[in-house]
Amino acid sequence: MAFRQKYQVAVIGAGPGGYGAAFMAADLGLDVCLIDPRKNPGGVCLYEGCIPSKALLHISELLLQSRAASAWGIDFGSPKIDIDKMRAWKNDVVEKLTGGLAFLCRKKKIDYIQGRARFLDSHALAIAATVDGSGPTIAFDNAVLATGSVPASLKGLPPDGITVLDSTAALELKNIPSSLLVIGGGYIGLEIGTVYASLGTKVSIVEMMPRLLSGVDDDLFAVFLKSISPLFESILVSTTAAIEKKGNGFQATFSSPGSPQSKKDFDKILVAVGRTPKVEGLGIENTKIAVDSKGFVIVDERRRTSDPSIYAIGDIAGQPLLAHKATHEGRIAAEAIAGKRAAFEPNAIPAVVYTDPAIAWCGLTETEAQSRNRKVAVARFPWSASGRALTMGRRDGMTKLIIDPETERVLGAGIVGSGAGELIAEATLAIEMAARASDISLTIHPHPTLSETIMESAEAFFGKSTHIMSPAKADRS
Repeated sequence: MAFRQKYQVAVIGAGPGGYGAAFMAADLGLDVCLIDPRKNPGGVCLYEGCIPSKALLHISELLLQSRAASAWGIDFGSPKIDIDKMRAWKNDVVEKLTGGLAFLCRKKKIDYIQGRARFLDSHALAIAATVDGSGPTIAFDNAVLATGSVPASLKGLPPDGITVLDSTAALELKNIPSSLLVIGGGYIGLEIGTVYASLGTKVSIVEMMPRLLSGVDDDLFAVFLKSISPLFESILVSTTAAIEKKGNGFQATFSSPGSPQSKKDFDKILVAVGRTPKVEGLGIENTKIAVDSKGFVIVDERRRTSDPSIYAIGDIAGQPLLAHKATHEGRIAAEAIAGKRAAFEPNAIPAVVYTDPAIAWCGLTETEAQSRNRKVAVARFPWSASGRALTMGRRDGMTKLIIDPETERVLGAGIVGSGAGELIAEATLAIEMAARASDISLTIHPHPTLSETIMESAEAFFGKSTHIMSPAKADRS
């Protein structure tokens, strides 16, 4: 394929942020190239992260539901797991989505360049093609840097993709080990740990912090932990692990303050201690791009870097490291390049942990409000009072709203329970639209649905929830 010598916009990295930026720029009439080492657009999210993990988590949820169904009078018996078919199905989902993105690139007349880009200066890129190592040098008016992040590793425990896994290798699902130690109690470790545990692996989780999911409010986490704990062999917090090779597996020595050391053997280890921005090899030293102490590229509200011709979006531009945040940033950057009035200024970015039960939250959390000494009202609705939750056998949930007690404006929301990620968007929209609790409570929700729990949380703020006894006003903290 012949490429132009110069583009108005060069997008480096074809994940949700990169292809989102490229598509928006093309829609705005700019000539665009999209550069990535993979055959088709998609990035880590589609190839190695969001999509394959959710495909496997869907299977996990089905397995867990089939086991729970015995309490409702239906016994499916022991499932027959065909790991090869599972892997093929997951890969087919990925291929359909990435192939669809390649089709859209062609339809939008975007030049997709398969290769690795490196800045020569603030207006030129050298492309190392993935096939033979050679490639074009292209010039650009503006560039969007969207190379994302890579799994963080632990010193002395480098991933080998066989027995020491990072998230990428774990999602390849080469086999089902009899035992797995997950190092790291964040959402990545919990999601992948859930997949393997549902398939029959004895999964243990070790976290050096006092609890898992340290950014989640205590009340949501308490509901989550009670429901998810039986799935795992053990959950160790405030604990460190020293790992030694033993036979074909490993022996972990666990240490925690005030407790004697303990040892346990594992077949495999998953290192899930976060992700780091992917900046190496990009040649940013040949530009005016500046990075912070953690390696993230510094950007302004228009996602412009310290180099006025280069923008940065997604994981490389800082927390939160979420695909939907990257996509939104990409669209903002494209609009800014096209001369539109655009700025990245969301009031709420939803976050979801896709375990079972799931946890989702957006806007101001109760924990953040307390740390800022900000007075808020917290309105909660337990799913044990939800007709829909009971018909699903899923009373292990809760919905909460964080409300300004003076203006009654919704500032934040949190949900724990089955499908929480599908419910959080309503609360996110409410925050973005500066909705008040009365706006939600006066909105008719279909019955019986889990979405009613958001409405009833708003009603609880006024002490008028239909299905729970609530005080005249919601608790304040």
